[in-house]
Amino acid sequence: MKPKKVPEITEKNQIRYSEKEYLEMPDEMVWRSFNKGNESTFSFLYKNYASDLFAFGYQFCGDAHLVEDCIQNLFIYLRKRRGSLGEVRSIKSYLFKCIRCEIIKRLKERGQLIDADEVHDKKSFALSLSPETILIESEYRERQQQRVNKALAQLTVRQRQALLLLYEEEMSYGQIAEVMGFSDVKSARKLVYRALASLKSIFLKK
Repeated sequence: MKPKKVPEITEKNQIRYSEKEYLEMPDEMVWRSFNKGNESTFSFLYKNYASDLFAFGYQFCGDAHLVEDCIQNLFIYLRKRRGSLGEVRSIKSYLFKCIRCEIIKRLKERGQLIDADEVHDKKSFALSLSPETILIESEYRERQQQRVNKALAQLTVRQRQALLLLYEEEMSYGQIAEVMGFSDVKSARKLVYRALASLKSIFLKK
């Protein structure tokens, strides 16, 4: 079955899709519609991804106002660049990559961050994953959340980010590599494996 072709969009021909139609479209089609100037698509992208971007960004830097500003700046930038943006296969991973870069840029401008890996010394990234999404099954289920959170606090920020993207956002290793700026999928997979190995080691010590 061939994918639907996105009709040409002009100022006089602003096609409005329903939210259900957008959700059923391949990401490539939604992005192409946005890139051609469809205001309805722009509104859908903001409505559908802004909250996820805020949750991810806030866990990264812990500054709600900064994250909100970065999200606004990101969508303003994308809106201005419509018509010249490249193809995007996964909108979520692309936007997550953009917001991560924007936050790092702003932190560096403030003198609060010299290197992206430096954040692992800060307490702002308070990742909380439900125990069911990681690897622990035991009769002490009621204690798992607290144990997992304490163990996660001992990981680096990059390790926690990778686990968040994999388990909570359900991204592929390829998408994680894109978000985190890796040149290949192997690096993303290695980061996740090391994070899980570290968690295992932490729990074995208890």
